[in-house]
Amino acid sequence: MNKNKLIPELRFPEFRDDGEWEEKELSKLAKKIVEKNKDGLINDVFTNSAIDGIVNQREYFDKNIANKDNLENYYIVEDGDYIYNPRISSIAPVGPISKNKTAKRGAMSPLYTVFRFTNRDNGFYEYYFKTIHWYNAIRKVSNTGARFDRMSITDSVFMNIPILHPPPKEQQKITSCLSSLDEVIAAHSQKLELLKDHKKGLMQNLFPKEGEKVPKYRFKEFEKDGEWVEIPLKKVFSIFQGFAFSSQDRVHSGTRWLKIADVGIQQMKNDSPAYLPKNYIEMFKKFVVKKGDYVLALTRPILNMELKIAQIDETFNNALLNQRVGKIVTSNNKSFVYYLLQTTKMVENINKNIAGNEPPNLSFQQIENIKVFLPPNIEEQKKIATCISSLDDLIKAQTEKIEQLKLHKKGLMQGLFPKTNH
Repeated sequence: MNKNKLIPELRFPEFRDDGEWEEKELSKLAKKIVEKNKDGLINDVFTNSAIDGIVNQREYFDKNIANKDNLENYYIVEDGDYIYNPRISSIAPVGPISKNKTAKRGAMSPLYTVFRFTNRDNGFYEYYFKTIHWYNAIRKVSNTGARFDRMSITDSVFMNIPILHPPPKEQQKITSCLSSLDEVIAAHSQKLELLKDHKKGLMQNLFPKEGEKVPKYRFKEFEKDGEWVEIPLKKVFSIFQGFAFSSQDRVHSGTRWLKIADVGIQQMKNDSPAYLPKNYIEMFKKFVVKKGDYVLALTRPILNMELKIAQIDETFNNALLNQRVGKIVTSNNKSFVYYLLQTTKMVENINKNIAGNEPPNLSFQQIENIKVFLPPNIEEQKKIATCISSLDDLIKAQTEKIEQLKLHKKGLMQGLFPKTNH
């Protein structure tokens, strides 16, 4: 492949002799939408999310962000229109462009750019706006604004950006290929959600419900063990907090520093690694966590009524625990306590005890007197933990499968669109 030419590395056989792709200014293929919601007749306000695309603002945020009295200045967005959000992120490095696929009309803030392709068969551009070619094209004519998290570009400059325009049949072939892969990813994502729902249902039945002293499902070997025992949380486990390391302690490489941002919902996150000097391991050895330990975020510990608690994996083995992250310490089965803390009732209780604080901070003293039921036999704890963890293994495997498919799609897109030198 000649890298100076607009020819993709991967090309379907029937198009290999068709030569270079064209570039056309966006304004030649689409028009900017300037129709305002003058009479305020449209009350559905859209938001362009980098992750979820065009969504209804109220449904997405569970509240209205826009002032209903000020919607007359908003643009009217039709089904099939594209919306550019200049806010940049790691997911959308030049700001996301999303197509309205809600099958509804909506109102969009004038901070966004709304445009409509002349040709309604424009699915190709849903993928194109996520390519390096587009990123380079928009960076070439814009700057980051006064706010570092936004691109600064006028509508007229935006609409005159040159974009790729291969022959319609080749566009359709690429769209069909990538949309088929999207369907596979969506099917696997649906399977993942079903596994997660199954886990929630199973947990509801493996732990006693409100007002009950035994769970609905009980393994046969423990059916004659009698009722579970009611005890306060302080007799079940304790929370060992990390050390208040300073940002001045941070180094480029060394011992992993486990911070709040590293603790996700039932999984560790590895997208913002931080390190402390290697000799800190010896100096602060009581704050070292090992693979298999469980840690809990103590600031903003709940997200969407899910607890930010996770098991230490290989990446964080021998990491140093930061302040406001707590390690679960217990003489009971560690995995059982981990799942106990994920139950709906427990999360509701924790949420109730931290409500009203900003940011919401959790201390063990706030929850130590919450009463819970525990099986008297630790073997029953182990059996319950093993049952749920086997389901967690399936969830993890399914999650990894989806990530592999997304990586495959990313690589495929790099080959199906021409590379550029700028």
